[in-house]
Amino acid sequence: MTADVKPPEVESKPPIYRDVKFLRTAGQIFAVGVVALIVFFLLNNLVTNLGRRNIGTDFGFLNRPTQFQIPYHQGFNPRSSVWGMVFVGIKNTFLAGLVGIALATVIGVVLGIARLSKNWLVARFAEVYVEFFRNIPPLVIIIFFGFAVFTFGPFPIVEESWEYSLPGTDETFLIINNDRWGIPSFFGGDNAVLFWFFVVFALIVAWVVWWYRTKVNEQTGRPHHRALWALGTFVGLTVVGFFVLGTPLSWSLPRISENRRLIVDGFIVNWGYISVTVALALYTASHIAEIVRGSILAVPMGQTEAANALALSGFQRYRFVVLPQAMRIAVPPIINQFLNLVKNTSLATAVGYADITALTKTSIGNGRPAPQSIVILMAVYLLFSLSISFLLNIVNRRLQIAGR
Repeated sequence: MTADVKPPEVESKPPIYRDVKFLRTAGQIFAVGVVALIVFFLLNNLVTNLGRRNIGTDFGFLNRPTQFQIPYHQGFNPRSSVWGMVFVGIKNTFLAGLVGIALATVIGVVLGIARLSKNWLVARFAEVYVEFFRNIPPLVIIIFFGFAVFTFGPFPIVEESWEYSLPGTDETFLIINNDRWGIPSFFGGDNAVLFWFFVVFALIVAWVVWWYRTKVNEQTGRPHHRALWALGTFVGLTVVGFFVLGTPLSWSLPRISENRRLIVDGFIVNWGYISVTVALALYTASHIAEIVRGSILAVPMGQTEAANALALSGFQRYRFVVLPQAMRIAVPPIINQFLNLVKNTSLATAVGYADITALTKTSIGNGRPAPQSIVILMAVYLLFSLSISFLLNIVNRRLQIAGR
């Protein structure tokens, strides 16, 4: 007797018009082709229209003079190149974003904690602040500071500036008017550049000390006090370098010129910068406060109860238990707020602050090609956004709990 042997089943492929893999691939190729055709059509149309108006498509205009003056920038004149204008705009945008982020972070964290305070007055103040600033467009806040506070506000004109002196001296420390503020600054001597290199070296050594004290804590359990050790190391090395190099920096105090129309010496801050920075910091802080509040509430209640069982004070409870865990939750959405703040600096044109957007608009109005100028503008904001995301994502990864 012989057993019946069944022939192996041959897997039949579906027809090509029913093959899921083929259909997905074909659909993606078709979508990419459609996008490529649209982009080609738009670029070809742009080049054709520029050619009809005798406008070039290159970036050679960057080396030509701007033909306009940037307010509050004495070193820039109409003969300066468009490249120089771009760098001025990047610097101004960077300064507004950097200081705005610092202020917004401090105010937002404090208000986020205050929202959960058991003190009725503190909690209600924080709530009113958040609801007030969060529901007003940032442009309106910028205009308010620019015109209601400075242009038509309580500050005097330049000729009648308020001058404040150091206690016990006749040296002017602060000058305030409705156009610009003068504050103390440093000016460099012969070894100023070498001193700044020494400051960078001190920062590196302080970081090494921070890392070492952390390792000591992890291996022995002794208190690390890494902040005090690192700060003491940095300050000590900086002071030593300052005196070894023969005091390479000196104070520059502001003063009013003889005709009382200008502030000379010191560091001068114009009203547009103050309006933009303060307005965006207050607006962004209202959103950061809500992020911090929600992140604190997301920390398990058992953590707070354990901190109370250890007899930690309110400050210690937040410093060592609650906030470190809350920040793991808060950092990702706070990154978005930082990005929004930097991009919102483009609203500075409303108060005449020379950020990169305002300068680009002025340059286009003076005959520079708009497409190339806008491409540079978008590239600048893209660079800012990617840099902020890259740095803060490193911080975010450091805060996350490592998997075992």
